[in-house]
Amino acid sequence: MKRTWEKSKWQPNPGRATGKEAQVKALNAYLDIVLAKVYEARRTLIETGKTISAVAIRDIVSGAAERNRMLFKVYQAHNDTVKALIGLECSDDLWEKHERVLNYLKEFVTLKYKLTDISIYAVDHEFGQSFYTWLRTIRKCSHNTASAYMGFFKKIILSCIDNGWLQGDPFTKLNLTLDEVEPVFLTEQELHLIANKEINNERLSVIRDVFIFCCLTSLAYIDVKQLKKSEVTVGHDGQLWIDKKRQKTKVPSKVPLLPLTRRILDKYRDHPRCISEDLLLPVYSNAKYNEYLKEIAAICGIEKNLTTHAARHTFGTTVTTSNGVPLTSVKGMMGHKRLAQTEHYSKVVPAKIAEDMEVLQKRLEKKKFLKGYAKTLPAEETAQQQK
Repeated sequence: MKRTWEKSKWQPNPGRATGKEAQVKALNAYLDIVLAKVYEARRTLIETGKTISAVAIRDIVSGAAERNRMLFKVYQAHNDTVKALIGLECSDDLWEKHERVLNYLKEFVTLKYKLTDISIYAVDHEFGQSFYTWLRTIRKCSHNTASAYMGFFKKIILSCIDNGWLQGDPFTKLNLTLDEVEPVFLTEQELHLIANKEINNERLSVIRDVFIFCCLTSLAYIDVKQLKKSEVTVGHDGQLWIDKKRQKTKVPSKVPLLPLTRRILDKYRDHPRCISEDLLLPVYSNAKYNEYLKEIAAICGIEKNLTTHAARHTFGTTVTTSNGVPLTSVKGMMGHKRLAQTEHYSKVVPAKIAEDMEVLQKRLEKKKFLKGYAKTLPAEETAQQQK
């Protein structure tokens, strides 16, 4: 209680001071308030399913628990957990993104509030809106990038709600809906440009090989980075297949290896990193991978924002769909749960439409489709001349 009182004026059984003086009434009223807080703290521990102990109750009543709930401290504890689970449940890419958001938050709070940390109870709608605006204006992030960062931040806030520390989501009314973005994929001609470009730089040569491998297998960055020898097996057709679960969704992905992809794997069979880490390809960090891809695009004269993910879109559109591979087969190779996800990656290009319509035209002519009606119309040559 951090209070002192005369022993002669104290009743141990009820635990209250005796007398009618104002000081006695004030002390007893204070003790009643603290007791009520103790019962409330006990009820909170029961409702949240936590262990009931004197220490836990004392921390709640004294406010020590709340003082420990500082935003950066809570966020760092989360990131430490993610880092410990890399390779088990989480990817290093996920950890890097959360670390980036935490660093942005530290910079934002330092500049706006002149603080080294801030209580989670100070995180409200205004805080979220200000941080989003800061990302858009000071950090020059696009709406989608800023919304993605806010999404990572929101996961921390939701964990605070789950722990019973916050009563509601302060970001409910923030508009974090992503804008529709046209995916970037390479055409067949652009893919040929990269594949056939003479590259003497070993660093860029490795990046080019890994990128081509992903274009022909649909593997995402984290999946190709972690691809192990045990995940390439002999399929029912006697050929080599990649058989692994995607890191992001844990959905199985089964992709037959084409001759080119097998040759790429053979090229790096004896690479020191592949041998020491039991990997099939020596993949750089995601940041360096993307940086070097832009360098490759520049020397090849390709004016597209080339990223690691462009390989998946290239597989879905240029390599498979444009060459007549059914969407259901593409879905299985890309490791998607729903066909709608595959449709986002598989765009039907005009050349494919023209090719399909040419096949349709030949089938209709063979069936003499609407032949009677055609006789009532001018000949095609005449119609073309009139046009």
